[in-house]
Amino acid sequence: MAASRLRVIDLETAGNGPHDVCEIGWQDVTLGPDGRWRVDEGRGSRLVNPGRPITPETMAVHHIIDDDVAGAPFWKAVAGEVLKPEGGVQALAAHRAAFEQRYCTPRFTGGAPWICTWKCALRLWPHLTSFSNQMLRYQRRPEGLVRELGLPAHRALPDAYVTAHHLRDMLDEAPLEQLLAWSREPGLLPRVPAGPERGKPWNRLGVETLRAFAQDRDPNLRFSAETELRRRGATAEPTADEPAQRTLL
Repeated sequence: MAASRLRVIDLETAGNGPHDVCEIGWQDVTLGPDGRWRVDEGRGSRLVNPGRPITPETMAVHHIIDDDVAGAPFWKAVAGEVLKPEGGVQALAAHRAAFEQRYCTPRFTGGAPWICTWKCALRLWPHLTSFSNQMLRYQRRPEGLVRELGLPAHRALPDAYVTAHHLRDMLDEAPLEQLLAWSREPGLLPRVPAGPERGKPWNRLGVETLRAFAQDRDPNLRFSAETELRRRGATAEPTADEPAQRTLL
């Protein structure tokens, strides 16, 4: 089973603390006898007691209230059961998986590798205008996605269900090993996301502008700029015989 099952995970939380999960949803993607990946019937969700009140800001997103989770088990009682199911999984997946990995630590996952469908979407579908889970849903219209099962948005099971369709389509375009490799790297942004250069592809930027981005605090910006510099055979820092800033005269 482990060699033919990927489990997509989505979490809803009470806030930003380290143990604030209030719902976990999952949807399995399995390898069929025809050698094609498919979204199967393996799905579910569990409410989780976060151990503290849910903030109004997060209630306004997912509409889970304190009364809903008052009698639910705590995260440590739920996580292993979902993240390490009987038969195992070949990998776990999530959209912007770094968020889920904050809570789904190796203690609960058994060290399973992760696929980040956001990072993979950047690589496979760079022509799209936005890469959020829901925007991918409506830009791409994945085959077989049942609208009712993907609603309401911002609840754990519907969001995992939608993400699973993106993952299935990605596996039709790239091997699993490639998705895992992309997921281990920062996101390769197809365009500058903000600022004066917003919307420009990296190949339209000058070397000095790229070098400035390569010093940014955002690892995705740094990685994207560095990748373009390497493509040009340039470095992130000026070489000894190259002035840091060109003079006007």
